[in-house]
Amino acid sequence: MQLSAAPYEERLTAPRTWWLISFLAGVSMALILLPFGTLPMLGGLAGGTAVAAVAASSYGSVRIRVVGDSLIAGEAKIPLAALGEAEVLDAEEARAWRTYKADPRAFLLLRAYIPTALRVEVTDPQDPTPYLYLSTREPERLAQALRTEPSA
Repeated sequence: MQLSAAPYEERLTAPRTWWLISFLAGVSMALILLPFGTLPMLGGLAGGTAVAAVAASSYGSVRIRVVGDSLIAGEAKIPLAALGEAEVLDAEEARAWRTYKADPRAFLLLRAYIPTALRVEVTDPQDPTPYLYLSTREPERLAQALRTEPSA
């Protein structure tokens, strides 16, 4: 059995309802093309569904990883040495940090369909970002991975 190289890895996938919406977008395109015949209607169904599915997949396929001495969240890569205390946020507290408690300078990896999150302070004095807000389905596990020192 081979262990994963990353102590933490999560892919934030789109919810199942988005795939139904993608199909309905294809049905809408098919109905628009219905007056032009059966073949354009089927092309509209396939094309509309495919375009909507690609859009849902690309938005919903962001990853959060702790690899070596770095946290990689979406396109951001932050050394663990620049991170401070991690706070696990339940659904109510996560909503507060997404809305009225939010700092405009913060890095938000926000997915509104994920109710829980992790807020991590940034301790690097050169970085103007006060904290990271990371939507995650497993905030306790991510916080534990951030606390674990990398082996030298």
